[in-house]
Amino acid sequence: MKVAAVMSVAALTLAACGDSGNDPGTSGSSSSTTKKSGLKVGMAYDVGGRGDQSFNDSAAAGLDKAKSELGVDTKEAAAVNGENEAAREERLQQLVDADYTHVVAVGFAYAAAVGKVAKANPDVHFAIVDDASDDSKGPNVDQITFAENEGSFLVGAAAAMKSKTGHIGFVGGVNVPLIKKFEAGYIAGAKAVNPAIKVDSQYLTQPPDFSGFGDPAKGKTAADGMYQKGADVVYHAAGGSGGGVFTAAKAAGKLAIGVDSDQALTAPADVRSVIMTSMIKKVDVAVYDFIKSAADGKEKTGNNIYDLKAGGVDYSTTGGAIDDIKAKLDDYKAKIIAGEIKVPVTP
Repeated sequence: MKVAAVMSVAALTLAACGDSGNDPGTSGSSSSTTKKSGLKVGMAYDVGGRGDQSFNDSAAAGLDKAKSELGVDTKEAAAVNGENEAAREERLQQLVDADYTHVVAVGFAYAAAVGKVAKANPDVHFAIVDDASDDSKGPNVDQITFAENEGSFLVGAAAAMKSKTGHIGFVGGVNVPLIKKFEAGYIAGAKAVNPAIKVDSQYLTQPPDFSGFGDPAKGKTAADGMYQKGADVVYHAAGGSGGGVFTAAKAAGKLAIGVDSDQALTAPADVRSVIMTSMIKKVDVAVYDFIKSAADGKEKTGNNIYDLKAGGVDYSTTGGAIDDIKAKLDDYKAKIIAGEIKVPVTP
């Protein structure tokens, strides 16, 4: 009965996320003016799904570009808070069963599921974002990872340069090694500018509870506390929970730093003014690369790393809040690329 329930939930999730059409395995059809690639690409989102204005939306942008430019057929499914491993496996397997030749799993939580389903379906090609572990490794798996610590170093330096109190904060969604990379880079960048700066750090949940990536209320509470204690800039690596950080910054008259995408462009209009910069993690580029390579007959496999040198991470300048320090940030960027600065991966 438990297995049946999981399959039922997964089926409902797939049905809810895909567009209606004659073919239940596709999410709408491509424009008749777009050359059809023949690829069918399924995407399984992390908690928060499309619309989180962060990590998942960046992956969605890569899928949308592939659909528009390459004419791929697509279908989307999203994770839910508190789901078990069987639910993740079933979500991926349902995409395979619907004849999707390429499946993208967004988030490290899919590691074991990708490894198992990819092994069982050697003719299907998989990509997983944010995991390079043995759990997901396979001859038909593209393990996409990023140098989040390098991009976070730059926004940490920006935070220290802009802070008037010498006190800043970091809000992590879930206390896992990946998010620790964001924290480590942020602290290193801030201390490179001001060795005496105070950095408060708080994680919203502990694994296996991954709701910290989709709970704006918890994000707001954490940031509220930091602003009340004197922090005047708070950086979040918390997915959808980051919306709460922006709300707190607006209420406190302080500043915030976005993540994954240029959130000064994607966040609700009423909070965009408090987002001084964002650490851009180009998940969209990596997802599109995976699909484009497949369309060209060159499947990507192994661990492909998107760092500063490869243009996989960066910082945004929307709004002009950091225009006056851009030259200094670019100097740090050049030194990291040249290997003159080694950015830590743990705090």
